[in-house]
Amino acid sequence: MRSVFTALVALTVLALLSAQTAPAPRRVSITPAGVLPGQPQLFIAAADGSDERPLLQAAGTDYNPAWAPDGNSIVFTSERNGSADLFRVNPDGGGLARLTAETSYDDQAAFSPDGKQLVFVSTRGKGTANLWTLDLTAKKAKELTSGTGGDFRPAWSPDGKWIAFSSGRGVIPPFSEGRWERQQLADIYILHPDGSGLKKLTTGGNFCGSPKWTSDNQRVVAYCMTAQQTMAAREGNPPAGSGTRLVSIDIATGTSTEIPAGAGVKINPSPLAANDIGYVRKDGTDPGIDYVSGRRGPRGPVRTAAWSPDGKRVVYWKLGPPKFPAKSFSRNPNYELSFDLALPALSPSGKQMLVMTHPKFGVPVVSRFVINPALAVLAVTSAGTAIGTGTYEVLYQDKTRNLLPGGWSPAGDKIIFSVGMFPAFFDGFHSKFLKPADRVDDGATVAIINADGSGFQELTSGSANNAFPSFAPDGKRFVYRTFSADGMGLRIMNLETKAVTTLTKEYDNFPLWSPRGDLIMFARLSGGTYQPGGSYDIYTIKPDGTSLKRLTKGPGNDAHMSWSPDGQLIVFASSRMGFKDEVAYADAPQPYGEIFVMRYDGSNDVEQLTDNQWEEGTPGWASAYPAR
Repeated sequence: MRSVFTALVALTVLALLSAQTAPAPRRVSITPAGVLPGQPQLFIAAADGSDERPLLQAAGTDYNPAWAPDGNSIVFTSERNGSADLFRVNPDGGGLARLTAETSYDDQAAFSPDGKQLVFVSTRGKGTANLWTLDLTAKKAKELTSGTGGDFRPAWSPDGKWIAFSSGRGVIPPFSEGRWERQQLADIYILHPDGSGLKKLTTGGNFCGSPKWTSDNQRVVAYCMTAQQTMAAREGNPPAGSGTRLVSIDIATGTSTEIPAGAGVKINPSPLAANDIGYVRKDGTDPGIDYVSGRRGPRGPVRTAAWSPDGKRVVYWKLGPPKFPAKSFSRNPNYELSFDLALPALSPSGKQMLVMTHPKFGVPVVSRFVINPALAVLAVTSAGTAIGTGTYEVLYQDKTRNLLPGGWSPAGDKIIFSVGMFPAFFDGFHSKFLKPADRVDDGATVAIINADGSGFQELTSGSANNAFPSFAPDGKRFVYRTFSADGMGLRIMNLETKAVTTLTKEYDNFPLWSPRGDLIMFARLSGGTYQPGGSYDIYTIKPDGTSLKRLTKGPGNDAHMSWSPDGQLIVFASSRMGFKDEVAYADAPQPYGEIFVMRYDGSNDVEQLTDNQWEEGTPGWASAYPAR
């Protein structure tokens, strides 16, 4: 007995020592785009919008509800426990229960007509969005589709024989015209619940999504647009002139008939009684739920809606105010992910974070200057604090141009950055780059200031677009990218002599000097400039121009990298896992951005840290740590 007691004591001591010596999680700051933490909130109301109330007393990041066929419960997606999982709740807000508990992404559920099963979208297979079914009694999930193109928004037919869904299978999402963001191509498919009988209903090359069945099982209703129009549709308030079509598709023949519903960006159509169709109108000055009959429903920035079986009530999610401070769920607990502003850069002391911001971000800013709210400025905050937990102090602003952060000098006494209008980043999708020379984009210069904001000096000149500078560890040189009428690539400037040497001549961007000084990391557009098969990949090169090495190789774009403080790891954003939902619902320029980490030389498997349908980008290390 004593030996057992002694062993238990020893195990307890070892556990305590292990807990005391376990290294703290590595902290990474990431930038959210489009939908922000806590914004998606569930509401329930009468079909005409009266008696609106929150569905849940304690709201999380909740979205994409689906009403059970008996009207007694609602299934929805929530990130309240970390990853996106499925939950069930009564229409009165009681009886909340969690249905899935995977670290993967589970979303977009729809009931079988008998209410015993769900079909939903999940990444729990190989990481891409596919359809799964869930037996609600046995709590067992089964994979229904596979592939890498992405399957979205499933809907079960009333007779239970078919499941309709939208899918990007079989296509590589092309770059948008003259841009680096991807269009979304999708078609409507149907298949039997056992996975057999796959049939494509639409012709391909454009976009149709969110199919819903008519009561006779003969047709599905969807919304459609061109592939290029998916760019405008993903904006939070699509510009005037944007539009989608509501269509009815015969499942036997594939014949498509347009449903008269007026102009505008119309999404999420649902057939209702009396041949009416409810849908979400996303654009305009009075967005909300509308009906083909001319009736009006709840107003506001609604994204998806589901009607009760009798059509008298509607449950929906719409955008509310974001909730900060907030963290992003990380699949690896050794990496703690927090939201911050754009292009974060950690100071050498590890105490401050340099970011890009302006007042319209809604972040409390203490300014030394009168800020032009239309322009991006440089700000600093305490390192490792998520949005809303600290004060952002404007460090420097330009009266007429935007600023993009570069980084700190090794001594922490200076900050390097770029100055220009950068319409490619700030004017939506209006700037087009149909040929490499277009990337001059009104020009930009590299500038430097003291860490207190004084001593502004422009280091480059001319009409070229020079940006994204990064200091060498010796503090005597910096690397930057250039686009000019005479060429492009990476350049190194000697700060003492102002001499410039050419490092590369390809379509390269986002250079970063390793903390060890031996390598420069950058993103290169491979596979042809703006070609359908093109992608951005991560490379390294020595500062003398030798030993070029490609670390990643598609699919998708890998970019916005950041070195860990010890130079051993690279964190970056990637679109390699593809779309997980139809882009109109995410309100983000690139609603496929996930955060990944790998070793500096690409020698280990790339590890995925985030898994959702939002855009999370420009990661930066938010705290220093000792090498492991």
